[in-house]
Amino acid sequence: QVQLVESGGGLVQPGGSLRLSCAASGITLDDYAIGWFRQAPGKEREGVSCWSRSDGRAYETDSVRGRFTISTDNAKNTVYLQMSSLEPEDTGVYFCATVWGSCRAWELVDFTSWGQGTQVTVSS
Repeated sequence: QVQLVESGGGLVQPGGSLRLSCAASGITLDDYAIGWFRQAPGKEREGVSCWSRSDGRAYETDSVRGRFTISTDNAKNTVYLQMSSLEPEDTGVYFCATVWGSCRAWELVDFTSWGQGTQVTVSS
């Protein structure tokens, strides 16, 4: 049984940084694609970044490229999303999710397991 637990969210000022964590159990990270998604109030959930060993790289949506970095710690079976230069538009609930294999087009419907989410609020 796959379980994903996000943590690290909080309130941060514009221009600040946060690191989100996604602790995974029931899977081996190298076998799965790990996606980060977010949902702002009143908006649809959107993809932020995706990484898989199969792809050998990470993908980011245009709005976060150069500011957000996804990384993994296989020893801890944990995926991180390092967020810097945060903007109010980055506010939302952030979710991690997994799917076997590669990121593919990293559409929401592709991902089979989801965490409960962690709130990120960027405000002065």
